[in-house]
Amino acid sequence: MAPTDVIDAIGHTPLVRLRLGETSGVAVYAKLEMQNLFAMKDRVARRIILAARESGELKPDAPIVESSSGSMAMGVALVGRALGHEVHIVTDPRIDQITLAKLHSLGCEVHIVPAMTSGGWQSARLELLDDLLTRLPGAFWPQQYSNPDNPLSYTTLAAELLGELDRVDVLVASVGSGGSSCGTVRALREVGETVRAIGVDSVGSMLFHQPDRAGRLQSGLGNSLMPANLDHSVFDEVHWLNDHEAFSATRRLAQEQQIFAGNTSGSVYCVLRHLARTAEPGSTVLGVFPDRGDRYWESVYSDEYWRRTGLDSQPIAEEPARVTYGTPVHSWSCSYPGGRPA
Repeated sequence: MAPTDVIDAIGHTPLVRLRLGETSGVAVYAKLEMQNLFAMKDRVARRIILAARESGELKPDAPIVESSSGSMAMGVALVGRALGHEVHIVTDPRIDQITLAKLHSLGCEVHIVPAMTSGGWQSARLELLDDLLTRLPGAFWPQQYSNPDNPLSYTTLAAELLGELDRVDVLVASVGSGGSSCGTVRALREVGETVRAIGVDSVGSMLFHQPDRAGRLQSGLGNSLMPANLDHSVFDEVHWLNDHEAFSATRRLAQEQQIFAGNTSGSVYCVLRHLARTAEPGSTVLGVFPDRGDRYWESVYSDEYWRRTGLDSQPIAEEPARVTYGTPVHSWSCSYPGGRPA
C-alpha cells in the first residue's frame, strides 16, 4: 500500500547484501537508513512528535525547538512542518551549507549561535535553546538524548529486519545519542534474537569512557556528553576509529560498494569488513548505515580538506587492537564495555 503522506513514508528502507564474506561464508548486509526522506532520525522525530501530540504535551499550534546540526534537525523539520508546526532549529557555525539550505527550504527558523560559551558549542546552543523555550509559550523540545521515545522508535527498524532476514547474529551500529543502537538491539532481543551487539564510536569521544578530546572531525557519532539513552549493558563489544580511519573507510565504501554515505556509515563499514573475515562461518552480520554523503562533500570527500586538517598524519590500523576497557586509544581499537577482560 502506498504511504498516505511523507510521515507515513518514513522507514521501509532497503536492505542490501554487500560484496563481502564470500570466501569465509559470512553473509554481510547493510540497512540503508540513509534512504529515508532525509536520514535515520526521521524515525525518531516521527515517534517523539506524534507521541507528544497524543499525550497533549505538544499542542497542535505550538512551536517545536531542537538543538542539532545534522540528521535530527532534518527529521524534526520534516515531521514538524508536515504537521503544521513552527520549527526552530538551534545550531552553530559548523553546520554544513546543504543541511542549512534544506532547513530553510522546509520553512524552519534556524538560529546559529555566534560563539562558544564556557562548555563549548554544545552549551552555547543549549543556552540559546533555553532562551527560546522561555520566549515561545508552549514550545516543545524533543530532547533526543534523554527522550525514551528515541530508542523506542527503532522497533519499526527491527521489525523490518526480521521481515527480510531469517536471523541477525551480529549487529553493528554507530553510537551517538544511543537511541538507534540500543533501541534496535533491544527490540531484536525482545523477540528472541540472540544478537551480538557491536557499537562503533570515534577516538576522543567519551561515550565508552575514553578521554574527551576536542577537535574531532567525525560527526553523527561520538559525544562529549553522556546521553541518558545510552545503555552500556546492551553492547557486547565497542570499536573506536580515528578521523583518518573513519574518512578513509567512507571513501572505500563508495569505491567498493557504490554507496555514497556519511562517515558514520563508513565507520560501520570498516567493522563489517573486519567481521566478514573473522565472524563464524554461516553467520549473518548486519550494519546500519545512517546517512548519505551529500553533506560531507566538503570534508570526507574533499582532498583539500584532508590537507588543511592534516588528516593524513593520523595513523591507520588495518585491524583493531584489542585493549582493556578504559585504556586510552588513538587508532582503531576494540574492547568489551563494562570492564570485562579483553
